[in-house]
Amino acid sequence: MSQQHNCPCTAQCALQSALESIGGKWKLPVLCSLTANGASRYNELLHNVQGISNTMLSQTLKELERDRLVLRKEYLEVPVRVEYALSAQAKRLQPILAQLIQWKMEKEDAR
Repeated sequence: MSQQHNCPCTAQCALQSALESIGGKWKLPVLCSLTANGASRYNELLHNVQGISNTMLSQTLKELERDRLVLRKEYLEVPVRVEYALSAQAKRLQPILAQLIQWKMEKEDAR
């Protein structure tokens, strides 16, 4: 009797879910900005992520926070100060992204 092997990328695929957490036009640029600049206020991110609108930055930050990649810290000051920073999960993602960059560079060099 032969063994049946199912494709690992079927319903509830963990890889697909992981890629959705960082997919889209703005998530990686926001994560890269927080990696390079550390904890940042909203307007700093708006300035550092070239081309992003207020609406898209707000939506992207909410999604990254929902996916536990970005932490939002509110300081009870007047006016209220809010900073965004990478979560521990996002920091663990950094070496993986670096490997993807290396893979792409090696692929380009092979041409």
